[in-house]
Amino acid sequence: MDARVKTDSIMAAAEGRPEFSVVSPVRNEAGNVETLVREISQALSGRAFEIIFVDDASQDDTRARLFALKEQVPTLRVLGHRKNAGQSRAVRTGVMAARSNIIVTLDGDGQNDPADIPGLIAQLSRPDAPGDLALVQGRREKRIDSGWKKMGSRWANGVRRSVLKDANNDSGCGIRAFRRDAFLQLPYFDHMHRYLPALMQSDGMRVEERPVGHRGRQHGRSNYTNFGRLAVAVADMRGVMWLRKRRRSPGGVDEI
Repeated sequence: MDARVKTDSIMAAAEGRPEFSVVSPVRNEAGNVETLVREISQALSGRAFEIIFVDDASQDDTRARLFALKEQVPTLRVLGHRKNAGQSRAVRTGVMAARSNIIVTLDGDGQNDPADIPGLIAQLSRPDAPGDLALVQGRREKRIDSGWKKMGSRWANGVRRSVLKDANNDSGCGIRAFRRDAFLQLPYFDHMHRYLPALMQSDGMRVEERPVGHRGRQHGRSNYTNFGRLAVAVADMRGVMWLRKRRRSPGGVDEI
């Protein structure tokens, strides 16, 4: 285990903090949240963890269902935005509230499989991990979505790889593990969650991928469309290109 990660784990245990925090942003996912919370708890049974669901001003009873679960799942924390602020803001809200430096995120629609969480954590904190490893990004090998949605995702990933040269195959996959301190030093903007590999690489940090499962949506409908994503993708990529050009990494800091 990397010395930094090992120190974080030792300090967390000594201070009674969780070893890692699972963050899930949700909006209008009342039909999915209960099953997802229980699956996360089952996947991490026997570990020291916390689950943070961030409700982005849902208009259904997502928040009420999560609140009702708190008595049954003591590790669950529920945060609520007063106004809709988007998925990236919800992820950041959860990460800022997290009590561990090891973060795992997954989408709140139930399509990411919580059974993949232990593997992501193990890869990030393995004994021989590079010292600058900051993110392990999930890569959906068999995506369970409509042909139209898969086509849009392939196009977006191809354009992003070509423009940003981040060598990442599926940055839109919501399940990933990363260091909290690394995430919080990145510039925040709406939709930034889709560009985490490129942003972390621009800060001199290492990014790896890990194959993960994918499941069909059981309840509700997606908050995104291909056309909706396309409308902001060009502006977002131009912004990320500018940020990468203007950011300079010191390559680490040594106290003398």
